[in-house]
Amino acid sequence: MENVVILGNGIAGVTAAIYTARANLNPVVYSGPEHGGQLSLTTEVENFPGFPEGIQGPELVERGRKQAERFGSRFETDIAVEFKKHDDHYHLKMSSGKEVKTKTLIITTGASARWLGLESEEKFKGRGVSTCATCDGYFYRGKEIIVIGGGDSAMEEANFLTKFADKVTVVHRRDEFRASKIMQDKFFKNEKTDVLWNKKIVEVLGDDKGVIGAKLEDTKTKEVSEVKCDGIFLAIGHIPNTKIFKGHLDMDDNGYLITKNTKTNLPGVFAGGDVQDTSYRQAITAAGSGCMAAMEAERYLNHLE
Repeated sequence: MENVVILGNGIAGVTAAIYTARANLNPVVYSGPEHGGQLSLTTEVENFPGFPEGIQGPELVERGRKQAERFGSRFETDIAVEFKKHDDHYHLKMSSGKEVKTKTLIITTGASARWLGLESEEKFKGRGVSTCATCDGYFYRGKEIIVIGGGDSAMEEANFLTKFADKVTVVHRRDEFRASKIMQDKFFKNEKTDVLWNKKIVEVLGDDKGVIGAKLEDTKTKEVSEVKCDGIFLAIGHIPNTKIFKGHLDMDDNGYLITKNTKTNLPGVFAGGDVQDTSYRQAITAAGSGCMAAMEAERYLNHLE
């Protein structure tokens, strides 16, 4: 029987591991296929306190892991495929077939960004293709950027990127946006923004240095054209990794866990990071919620005793 099981080894998970390990709770962290979470797809992180020169995303998470291991956290690679509640504990079945029992569970499985699914997109992830304007926008000062999407997120990302880029063009597969009117008004009033209607990306173009453009297909005429750009930002949503908890934990319509101070609707089950964050999705907020979840787990265990 484990005291604390943490699912996910992104920055929220490793922070939770640091705090629970320092509380002598001997946590075990299970990481899925995306080691390091969203930060594993980020190159330079310049907005995390304590690193004035910036730090690579994967390195930031790896340092957190080593720090957690220093205090006794255990890390294993396995994926939870089944979740059940028992009278005084929780039961997890892992993809390896392993059975895990725990008094508390901290869910930091994150939310995976939606991608286009292009082979060329995969090639240039982190080298011109990004899903986080706040993380990477600074690197496009004086550049021209494409944003993919048509909802509020796309409008917000496009407007934010104009702080750095000379021009931001939204590429949308339809002839009207899904975004709210107020977000559209801000977008169209911005002198640096433009839009290409009825277009979808069919190939990311680049060289050894990174992205140099994109091939676009007209969704009506099927005509293919090329457009030059220095970066491509995807704003087509995220998918929270909460599938095994459906029917057990309260979620919103998009599958994000509903929490109060990281507490879910089940006692002893907590969540931190992007799996429950629909607003910020930053490394620092994920780390903060990982800390909160760990402290709540410790209080819960003390209450049990």
